[in-house]
Amino acid sequence: MKTFPETCILWLSGILLFSGNSIINAFAYDYTATTECLGEPQRAQYGGGIIVNPDFNHSLEAGWSTAIGRGNIEERILEAGNRFIVVHNRTNQLDSLFQKVQLEEGNLYSFSDFSSLKFEIFSAWVQLSEGRETVAVFFKITDGDLVRGGSVIADHGCWSLLKGGIVANFSSPVEILFRCENTKVDIWVDSVSLQQFTKTQWRSHQDNTIDKIRKSKVRFQVTDANNTAMRGAIVSIKQEQSDFPFGCGMNHYILTSTDYQNWFASRFKVTTFTNEMKWYSTEKRQGHENYTVSDAMVKFAKRNGISIRGHNIFWDDPKYQPEWVNSISPEDLRKAAQKRLKSVVSRYRGQLIAWDVVNENLHFSFFEDKLGDQNASAEYFSEAYQLDPTPIMFMNEYNTIEYCRDEKSSVANYLKKLQEILQYPGNEGISAGIGLQGRFGSGQPNLAYMRSSLDILGSTGLPIWLTEVDVGKDPDQAQHLEEILREGYSHPAVQGIVMFAGPELAGFKNMPLADINFNNTPAGDVVDKLLGEWESEILEIKADDRGFVDALLSHGDYSVTVQHPEANSSTTLSFRMTKDIPQTTIDVQIHA
Repeated sequence: MKTFPETCILWLSGILLFSGNSIINAFAYDYTATTECLGEPQRAQYGGGIIVNPDFNHSLEAGWSTAIGRGNIEERILEAGNRFIVVHNRTNQLDSLFQKVQLEEGNLYSFSDFSSLKFEIFSAWVQLSEGRETVAVFFKITDGDLVRGGSVIADHGCWSLLKGGIVANFSSPVEILFRCENTKVDIWVDSVSLQQFTKTQWRSHQDNTIDKIRKSKVRFQVTDANNTAMRGAIVSIKQEQSDFPFGCGMNHYILTSTDYQNWFASRFKVTTFTNEMKWYSTEKRQGHENYTVSDAMVKFAKRNGISIRGHNIFWDDPKYQPEWVNSISPEDLRKAAQKRLKSVVSRYRGQLIAWDVVNENLHFSFFEDKLGDQNASAEYFSEAYQLDPTPIMFMNEYNTIEYCRDEKSSVANYLKKLQEILQYPGNEGISAGIGLQGRFGSGQPNLAYMRSSLDILGSTGLPIWLTEVDVGKDPDQAQHLEEILREGYSHPAVQGIVMFAGPELAGFKNMPLADINFNNTPAGDVVDKLLGEWESEILEIKADDRGFVDALLSHGDYSVTVQHPEANSSTTLSFRMTKDIPQTTIDVQIHA
């Protein structure tokens, strides 16, 4: 039996088109997606890619085969003339139409052969004859192994876009088929597509997108008092603060180590305390609250201009409750939880930029089960927001971007839970956020699945943060980390990234960024490289014959000094570059 590690879905609504390794038509990548269904299916993406007869405009014998099992397929035509396929008389979940395609191997683990990884991108429009069910796409390998490629919640009466794909580290014929667990419903299918992209093309798109969404153009026009162009003037540009929060977890060791303090404050302007604000840290004994450590860490952060994400008010995992919580009655738990919420949120009111309100409430349901209240998460969001409406209130979950096989935290389930919370009476106005932990295991991270999740979650318009980025131990750990961080930074819906990493001295053993002597590890080198890349370097540019200086700058706050070799004075100014200003011109006058 072959194994296909991290073979997952990819949800895309636009892509760069390539011929070999050359771009032949660069459409602006559209990250937006929709969870709405449409009255008519759209045409197949990429013209169907390698799919034969993608829109069913030819005989079914052109590319498609009859259903598995006892199901039957037939061609139908919509009123507008569009042809589609119906799978009916289904007795097996996998009764479906299918098409066989040839996938070519890409070396999933080789970083020396950067272009070898292949992303097979799939899309199709689906509908059901009745009701509302999940429809999934599967890739059947020649040895019979079934690889889940993606899913969508489909409805009767409208068409839903199922997006997915497979990362190929093998060469094999593959059958593409659909599954619906409810065999009583017919599956309608139209506009099927499968298209391949290489890792080199993927990285090229990342870089182009970063330039587009994280940077803006600025032109300085340098003149003298007579408005004459100052040819040869030197414009020195220095970024004082980046607009993109890229930070690191922090723990209590920072209170006793000057080296840790200097290491952290010289790099990061946003943090999350790894444990010190959690309930089991602040109330180890019932009724005896102790915020000494977290208070001191807040004081350090504020003194150094470091913003804080609150982590967390509650954790739904039964293993991570204060020990005494497990021995009290449901009614006493309700009272204790109310006291906890009011205590921690009120204590740090106005001092935090975010709260992880209920941690990991897709994988676990401690409070819901103990209290017999399936609205517990929604109620905690409401109460926290009423106590302090300033921070963004996050759901925080793992495996939504890391691992496609974990259905508990799939994109669909994340959105379903978030919708339940936001639709709870009184929660309509909450400033909500999407927290994605980003705790990747060892081995090649599947950037396809990561982007898929970000695309769909980004369609909500809510801010997305990668909240606990970590990568498993691996000889290529640093390279994996760089790929993950670049993928997050290049997505327009991502508004911040926090790693759960740090110096080895502070106990960060899995992915230390600095050794015991605060020398960089390979992962630390990656972080420093990206900090330098994403925070514009100091630039010194000479004005052209017309007194113009052009630059592409990362968003943030800048200071500028302008001087001319023949002038006895210089001019300084400050300005701010934001995503809302794609380009601007700044007039600068030098008095000789």
